[in-house]
Amino acid sequence: MTTENTCSAHGKSVLRELSPQHRRLRQAIPDVYRGFAELSGAAFADGELDRKAKELIALAIGVVEGCDGCIASHGQAAARAGATRQEAAEAIGVTFLMHGGPATIHGARAYEAFCEFADALDAKEAAV
Repeated sequence: MTTENTCSAHGKSVLRELSPQHRRLRQAIPDVYRGFAELSGAAFADGELDRKAKELIALAIGVVEGCDGCIASHGQAAARAGATRQEAAEAIGVTFLMHGGPATIHGARAYEAFCEFADALDAKEAAV
């Protein structure tokens, strides 16, 4: 089941907006970005929790923090890791309990972004 295949204000467009900003900052502090990339690789490596579960956790944290860049990045990564729309919705649902009303706003944005990325993956699979 797919949703309407549209570009949300919280998915691909956020990543496109942030990309040149990150590129400029990465050029200024490459060692810091390398360290962050190493930490990220270690944090998301499969262990007792697989990458999909970890990306859903990161998506939920992005909702609680109200971070559109985190929502877009981890929504995309969760979809790529094989998370379903229902898994994303349930992870977002936990944020309502833990963060209340603000999570209902960022959670809806996160779900829209996740579905945008999931739709894009579904379209690629259908084209094959």
